[in-house]
Parts: sequence; C-alpha cells; structure tokens
Amino acid sequence: MIKQIMPLSLIVGLRFFGLFIVLPVLSIYALDLPGATPFLAGLVVGGYALTQAAFQVPFGMMSDKFGRKQVLLFGLLIFIAGSVIAALSDNIYMLLIGRFLQGAGAIGSVVSAMIADLVKEEQRAHAMAIMGGTIALSFAAAMVIAPLVGGYWGIDKLFWLTAALSVMAIGILFTAVPKPPHIIHSYSEKESKFLEVFKDKALTRMYITFLFHSSIMTMAFFIIPVVMTHPVTEGGFGWEKAALWKVYVPAMIFGLLAMAPAAIFGEKYGKGKEIFMISVTVIFLGFIAMGFATTPWVFILGVVFFFIGFNMFEPLLQSFVAKFAKVHQKGAALGVANTFAYTGIFLGGLLAGWLMQHYDRATLAVVVAGISIVWFIWVATMPSPNNRGNVYLSLDIFDRERVAALTNHPAIVESYINETERIAVVKYDKDLIDEDEVRGMLS
Repeated sequence: MIKQIMPLSLIVGLRFFGLFIVLPVLSIYALDLPGATPFLAGLVVGGYALTQAAFQVPFGMMSDKFGRKQVLLFGLLIFIAGSVIAALSDNIYMLLIGRFLQGAGAIGSVVSAMIADLVKEEQRAHAMAIMGGTIALSFAAAMVIAPLVGGYWGIDKLFWLTAALSVMAIGILFTAVPKPPHIIHSYSEKESKFLEVFKDKALTRMYITFLFHSSIMTMAFFIIPVVMTHPVTEGGFGWEKAALWKVYVPAMIFGLLAMAPAAIFGEKYGKGKEIFMISVTVIFLGFIAMGFATTPWVFILGVVFFFIGFNMFEPLLQSFVAKFAKVHQKGAALGVANTFAYTGIFLGGLLAGWLMQHYDRATLAVVVAGISIVWFIWVATMPSPNNRGNVYLSLDIFDRERVAALTNHPAIVESYINETERIAVVKYDKDLIDEDEVRGMLS
C-alpha cells in the first residue's frame, strides 16, 4: 500500500506546500502592490478557497469520466500557470488573478478518489492518514521556510518555488503513481448524474461535517497569531511573530500523534462516529481555553487541544465519504465534500474577522462552542460507515452476471468489477447480512 500511496501523498504535499508557503507573508506583500487595499489583500489571502470550492466538483466529476491521471495533470498545469502569474505580478489585480488560478487547480478530490481506487476500504483510513500527515509536514515546513526565502530573496521567489515544485509533482505523477484499476459498473447514465450524490443522506451529513471542520479550522488559524502577537494592552500576549513556531510546532506534534490511534479505532475497531464525537469535544475544550486564557501557556494548551481534535478527523473524513459513495460517484462525492470544506474556510475566515473586529476572542470562543455543540449532535445522529462491509470475489471462481444480480437484494449496497485485478467487489449492509451469507447467495 505504501508504494501506491506515497507518490500521491508527495504530489498533494508539494501542492499544499505551494499554497502554505506564501501564507505567513502574503498579506504584507499584497499591501505593497499598486492598487492594494486591505480588503483586496484579504481577498488575495483567502481568494484561492473560492475557486477551490467552485472547481472541486467539476474536477471530481471529470476524473470519474476521463480518468484520474489526466485530470491531475490538468489541475497541476493550471496551478503552475497561477503561480507564474503571481510571481510576475506588478499590481494587486494581477496577483488576484494568479491566486484565483492557483485555487482553480482543484485536485484534492481527484487525489482522494484515486487513493480510494487503489486501496481497499479496510486500508483506506491508513492511506488517508499518510496523506494527512504529509500535508501537516508540508505546513510545518512552509511555516519555517517562508520567512527565510521571502526575507532574503523576495516573496515573488516563493511563487517561483511553488511552480517548480508543481513541475516536480507532474514528474512523480507519470513515473511513480500506479495506473488506477479498470472498474466496470452497471449504473445507468441517470444514476451517474451529479445530483445523485446528494440523495444519500449519509453522504449529505458528511458534506456538512466537512463544512463544520474547515470553518472552525479557519477561525483557529485566525485567532492564534492575532492573540499571540497583539500587545497585552489589546488583549494579546505580545509575542514576536518569529516566536510563533513555539506555538505551532508542539501543537502539530501532538496533532500528528493523535492521527494514528484515531485511524485505528475509527477503521479497525469500527468506532469512527465515536472518534468524531471525541474530536468535536476536544476542539470545544481547546477553543474555551483559547478564548478565556489569561496566560500564554493556557492559550497554547488550548491550541494543542484544537490540533489534536482537528487532526483526529483527518484520516477518517475522506475515507468515510469514499465509503458512503458508490463506485461511479467517488470523484463527484469527494468533490462536493471538498467544496463544502473550502466554502467553510471562506465563511470561517469572514466570521472570525467580523467577531474579532466587533467583539473579542472570548465571544469568538463562545460562538465556536455553540457551533461545536450543534456539530456534536449532528455527528451523534449520523449513521456509521462501518456498518458496510466488502466481499472480494475472484472472477476465476464466481460468475460476474450472478454477482451483478445481487444488487436486487435489499442488503446489497452495490457491486462492481475490478477488471485489472480480476475480482468482483460486493458491498453489503452488515446490519442485514454477513459475508458468509453473501457468498452463500452465489453458491
């Protein structure tokens, strides 16, 4: 599995590194450009999330129809074009175009769908944890490298670096990423339409969970640097910007350590929903600590709690969407999920900025606490994806027509053929039937 997943994880890591590396210094750079205003500078920072949200679904659907690798190449080329335009920009509007183009290369859902293609469901959480860990490491590296490269050689060099890394990602795509298996399914054209991904209530609940998750993440990343660097007279702790690594590094370490047990208990022991509930509770406690801390160390403890809760979601979110989605709609479903995520990033930033402008961090913490309570109830009432199992049947033994006919049984969720590996896959409801009964129906 590692051989299949690591190249894709590297592509995603390089892609996110390119986005992360400009964040610590981008607002300063944008404000210095001709035509800049604080609003336009803010749009430069968060604008990529708008085009990410707009293009996640189209890219996911295109990957279902035309193939994952082709769409990944297309997305990386768009991202390279945006990076080059941003590097060459000599006014705020040209920089905006570059940032919007960077976001338009929305390959996140395609990579997740490709991982779902290559890895069996029983291993998917582990695979998603590897990808999530790669993204987290890219974030940590970006926070360290950005001030150094931007300070010594100019911020435009950061955009050239992102373009170069994306070229490297294309090389990895065509030299190390395995070809996805050839899947044959019997879904009609009507069943493959976009709106079908909203008909499954379990999938819809996961989309809203993505919205909660990403919006609260943005609020956290808004409040942390503001509170830590603002003067004590303004309710902050007066730290230097260069010292923020003392906050982020330990929080990221604890967050990464939390991912493995979350993946194990969520997948191996079927406790995914319970992991989500624990995660929301830990996030709730983290924001209460950040909102009402009177010392920097209590505030940092809150940041650590937030990262633990946030990262516990990471190995399971994409995996659960892929589990609920049928084989012909994984790309589209993951595209919708990522659209909700990027919409949450944008809305969370707006809400956090408005609350901090008109109120204070305690009010922000109370609002997030209220959202967390609603989120907890939302998760507690959602079905668990672990009640669905898979049977893998060799086509040398089992007849494909008889396998296809199983879908008429109310306990069978779907069946499809993996032509590359010469196996049939039958997904069934564990609450209604077990694996032996599925095999018995084919005897």
